[in-house]
Amino acid sequence: MILVETGRGVMMFLSIGHDNFVNSLKIVSVLKPGSAPLRKLKEQAKAAGKLVDGTAGKPTRSFILMENGMLIQSVNTPPTLVARLAAATREQSSEN
Repeated sequence: MILVETGRGVMMFLSIGHDNFVNSLKIVSVLKPGSAPLRKLKEQAKAAGKLVDGTAGKPTRSFILMENGMLIQSVNTPPTLVARLAAATREQSSEN
């Protein structure tokens, strides 16, 4: 997790693999690929220009749905991403 202070507050960035990061404060959900509804969501996001491929050509192991409707593909599994978020939250809590 990377913390960046801006004029509007602090942003926390989560590594999603291959030196790609997302603002963890804007994540709505982390989803496992494979279900029919998620395939439909992926196609809708792609058609709307809201699909971001962060896999660098590797297999997609999770999708990250953001507040603004962007859908981000990641090479990391949902448990890995959630564990990173939880660890960062614990670190942030212990610093305060």
